[in-house]
Amino acid sequence: MYTEDKMSKGIKNICCIGAGYVGGPTMAVIAKKCPNIIVTVVDINEKKIDDWNNSDLTKLPIFEPGLDLIIKKCRNKNLFFTSDIKESIAKADMVFISVNTPTKTSGVGAGRASDLKWVEESARTVVKFAKGKTIVVEKSTIPVRTAEVIKCILDTSSDKRGEKKEFSILSNPEFLSEGNAIRDLENPDRVLIGGDDEKSIESLFNIYKEWVIPEKILCTNIWSSELSKLAANAFLAQKISSINTISGLCEKSGAEINEVAKAIGMDSRIGSQFLNAGPGFGGSCFKKDILNLIYLSDFYKLPEVAEYWEKVLEINHWQQNRIVEKIVSTLFGTLNRKKIAILGFSFKANTNDTRNSPAIKICKDLLGEGANLKIFDPKVDSKQIEKELNSKELDFISDENKGSWEYAESIYDAVQDSLGIVVLTEWEEFKSINWEKVSLLTRDPIWLFDTRNICNINEARTNNILVWNVGL
Repeated sequence: MYTEDKMSKGIKNICCIGAGYVGGPTMAVIAKKCPNIIVTVVDINEKKIDDWNNSDLTKLPIFEPGLDLIIKKCRNKNLFFTSDIKESIAKADMVFISVNTPTKTSGVGAGRASDLKWVEESARTVVKFAKGKTIVVEKSTIPVRTAEVIKCILDTSSDKRGEKKEFSILSNPEFLSEGNAIRDLENPDRVLIGGDDEKSIESLFNIYKEWVIPEKILCTNIWSSELSKLAANAFLAQKISSINTISGLCEKSGAEINEVAKAIGMDSRIGSQFLNAGPGFGGSCFKKDILNLIYLSDFYKLPEVAEYWEKVLEINHWQQNRIVEKIVSTLFGTLNRKKIAILGFSFKANTNDTRNSPAIKICKDLLGEGANLKIFDPKVDSKQIEKELNSKELDFISDENKGSWEYAESIYDAVQDSLGIVVLTEWEEFKSINWEKVSLLTRDPIWLFDTRNICNINEARTNNILVWNVGL
């Protein structure tokens, strides 16, 4: 038990290591809901910190609906963004670790296991600068039993230094849906806190109960908390892959995917969410977490389990390949020098995140077929698109046969002189495209490939635009 220390008096200072898609929005909401707590977000990337401090709220490094309003209200009051890691950790009663945990690209577990180098580095930084007793909270998506790694670093390093420092470890995984992060944070389905120190759990519990009803705050052991994050994302990804397999059957059998999905979704045991057929799942978590689950299954000698989850990823790739093949076959078997408009590049609407976006693979495959792409996304800029498409995967194709791409400033700029229009992200503005205007800008015959089933296809067809929808 902690007595007469900063924890027993309540948390007054929070430090979050990592100013990314999780750390920034999460800390912003905590600052909004807990005005008596000083919340400081730190990052070694000074450019990112400068962007968070930009007076122009449209230039924040992350786009999430409602985030800019919270930043405007709380920044420089009880919410701060800084690269002064030493001072921020030293003042903190509680330190969140919210850094990137990408899939390893080399060594043991390459292609499946998570790379914990930034988590490890963060733990060493906490040991170096923390004062007294500090609660360390895992916020990053990490493999099961990562807490042991953090605890070993904290305890061993502290003892070696001969300093009077004491640490407790909690797991508090995020369950955010990008594009809905603020809503998910302010009204979560559940908050999960894993740990074995009751005083520390209570400290974090008390923060969340400022705005979350206690019945939604679930306390578990730390290993259950860590695994629950991976399992939840795997189940959601599985649901997407499942409906995409059905979309293929619909196209062959004459069934309509929207009708089938509605019928399935009305079963309360299944639910309607994540039953929208499309180009597959993307984002920072689903693929990475399934790969991690596969690695864990292999590590614990469960090959059948690993094979099961591998199939979920295979179906995701199959769906994207199938879309490209449909575009090629529909446009007379070749895309060489043909102009194709790409509408949407982020992995989903209401976010500027492009990590693992289905658009990346689909665009690369179209470039490999020789297409000239004109790409428009409301929130993803040309530099980010260039970063994602600048790949050695196309190096084996001769310059003569390789396609090209350029950035479009609007929907109508993108479709100019095109023979095909491919909708890859479900942005709201794509639901109300002026198809009469489009028909005047494009070449005949013009095809719309709506991979999200969001466009007004009746209006498109009225204006002599040929249409393919996934699952229809």
